[in-house]
Amino acid sequence: MDLQLELNKTGGFKNLELLAKQVVEGFIAGMHKSPFHGFSAEFAEHKIYNQGESTKHIDWKLYAKTDRLYTKRYDEETNLRCHLILDNSTSMHYPEASGTTIDNLNKVAFSALASASLMHILKKQRDAVGLSIYSDDYDFYAPEKGSERHHQMLLNRLSEAVATKSQSKTTETYHYLHQIAEKIHRRSLIFLFTDMFQTSEDDAKMFEALRHLKHNKHEVVLFHVFDKSKELKFNFDNRPKRFIDIETGDYINLYADTIKDNYEKAVADYFNSLRIKCGQYRIKYVEADINAGFNHILTTYMIERQKFV
Repeated sequence: MDLQLELNKTGGFKNLELLAKQVVEGFIAGMHKSPFHGFSAEFAEHKIYNQGESTKHIDWKLYAKTDRLYTKRYDEETNLRCHLILDNSTSMHYPEASGTTIDNLNKVAFSALASASLMHILKKQRDAVGLSIYSDDYDFYAPEKGSERHHQMLLNRLSEAVATKSQSKTTETYHYLHQIAEKIHRRSLIFLFTDMFQTSEDDAKMFEALRHLKHNKHEVVLFHVFDKSKELKFNFDNRPKRFIDIETGDYINLYADTIKDNYEKAVADYFNSLRIKCGQYRIKYVEADINAGFNHILTTYMIERQKFV
C-alpha cells in the first residue's frame, strides 16, 4: 500500500484519522476476496436480515449491489471494551529515518497507525477504546470510552508519541504493564504493541506482567513489532559499519557478514522463545513486521473479536 502521508511540524502524523480510514478501507476491500469475507458485513455495521424482522432498517442500496438483504445497525450498545498499549521507548524509533509513505515507517509510527486503524473499526462498531503509552515513564492513560471527543484525543496522543523520542537508556516495560493492569477493571480485549527489547534478566518479569494483564478474564494480544529485514534477517551490505544500540549508546564496528549467521540464529531463537512463552501463558503472539502492511493486524483483531464476544 503506497499511501502518501504528511507529517506535522513536530514530526507526528498530520492527519492520522484520514490515514487510518484509508488503511481500513483498503483492508475491507481486500476482505471481499478473502476467506474473511464474512467479517466485512459485521464491520460495515450491517447484519444479515432474518425473515420476520422489521424491514425498516434494510439497506436497499446494499441489496442492489449484493442481492442479499442486510439491516443497518444503529443503536447497538457497546459489547466490547478494548485497551491499546503502545511502547514508545527509544528502540521503537528505529529506523530513525522514516519515509513519506506508510510502507516506510519506523516501529512506533507503524504501531501508532495500526492502533488508529483499530480505533477506526472500534468507533464504527460503537465499541469503547482506551489507550496507554509508556517510555521511560507511564506517559499517558485514558480509560475505555466511545465518544467522538475521546476518539480525537487518542488520535492526537498517538500522533504526539510518534514525534516524541525518549532519551532514557532503559525502559522497564514490565513495571508499566503492572500499572496498566491495575487500571483496567472491566473485561477487555488488550492489544500491546512493543518490540520486546529488554535484557534477558527482565524476561521473567515481563511475562509476570503479561500474566497480570490477563487478570479479570482479559484477553491479551502481543503484537511483536520489528523490522524483519534488518532486525531479524540482518540484511546489511558487507561494508564496514558502526552498529549502535539505540537505547544504551553502545556500539560495535564490523562487517555485517562476519556475524550475520550467528546473529540470525540468536534472534530467531529469541523470537521462538517469546512465541512459546506466550503460548504457555495463553497470550496471543503476533509477529508485526513493519514492512508487511496492516492486514495481518486487522485480521487478528477480527478473529479475536469473534472469540471475545
